[in-house]
Amino acid sequence: MILPAEKELRAVLARFAQARIDHDVRPTGRTSRALDDVTYTLCVITGARTAEEALRTADALLARYVDRTSAAQDDETLAA
Repeated sequence: MILPAEKELRAVLARFAQARIDHDVRPTGRTSRALDDVTYTLCVITGARTAEEALRTADALLARYVDRTSAAQDDETLAA
């Protein structure tokens, strides 16, 4: 699987959260389509088949990004 860029993943997660809120507050055909659309995008970029699986995968990816960033910062500190 090709890993999505952290910035892209965070942007899709933010869109998913907003679409979920919009649809839960005032469900319409428009909010339903928006939620379906962003759910599909989230599933594609995480390689998942369901929203729940996509969210779990996104959490794991974000943890990897954090670990990688903190390891890079530790390396920079040691080099100084």
